[in-house]
Amino acid sequence: MEHRPRKQFAQHWLKSDKALNQIVQAAEITQCDRILEIGPGTGILTRRLLPLAQSVVAVEIDRDLCQLLAKQLGKTENFLLLQGDILSLDLASQLTPFPAFHNPNKVVANIPYNITGPILEKLLGTITNPATEPFDSIVLLVQKEVAERLYAQPSSRAFGALSVRVQYLAECELISLVPAGAFHPPPKVDSAVVRLRPRKLSPAANDPRRLETLVNLGFAAKRKMLRNNLKSIVDRDRLTQLLEQLEVNPQARAEDLSVAQWVALSNTLRVRVGEAGEAGEARV
Repeated sequence: MEHRPRKQFAQHWLKSDKALNQIVQAAEITQCDRILEIGPGTGILTRRLLPLAQSVVAVEIDRDLCQLLAKQLGKTENFLLLQGDILSLDLASQLTPFPAFHNPNKVVANIPYNITGPILEKLLGTITNPATEPFDSIVLLVQKEVAERLYAQPSSRAFGALSVRVQYLAECELISLVPAGAFHPPPKVDSAVVRLRPRKLSPAANDPRRLETLVNLGFAAKRKMLRNNLKSIVDRDRLTQLLEQLEVNPQARAEDLSVAQWVALSNTLRVRVGEAGEAGEARV
């Protein structure tokens, strides 16, 4: 019996062979790779991953789909199915009894679009708390608009706080666009395949918490100049001087600074987050 997609889990079954092939090719899977798949659904992508990888751990929240997958793929030696919510699941502890599936090194997934942000944070960590054991690569099928923000360049319309947060932690690359008609039922938006390669930015932020705060404040009102958005933690005249030192236009908005410039600005500021006085301004 066919499993009908459920709105509560934002389920849309990918049916395009072209898109599936693009996802698999982007993952560059070898027989040494241990794959984590989030939301395997009916297993259409899973079946393509299993012959290529050393192992595949699939995390599915839908119990009915778990029963379907267990029935169809449960006897496959290099396949392990976990029922649960990826956002709350302690993957390491769940895999403890299964040594052959420890420490997945790549992620390949068609994820639910309504929790893309939390999933990215789960996989990459944050600027303040990056993943301690980062994946070699992460290939995701996401909403096109989100993809554009992930790989956006400074001064472009799509460049925002998400761009800085993710690009600080990983190299982001667009693989391909996927039209809504490639799914059943078709979503209301087009999609895109992206590849993230976690890395350590050099030079890194001396104080990651400070950088995260600057980014949050800087993009709080995108139409305002950066010196106005950051006036609660640094005097505007002093910030103007710092921007000039970094060869940034003093009238720049948050989206005009590259990730490297955000890091340089953070490292130039000597004030620590939380040291601002009662008036709300911190001196540097």
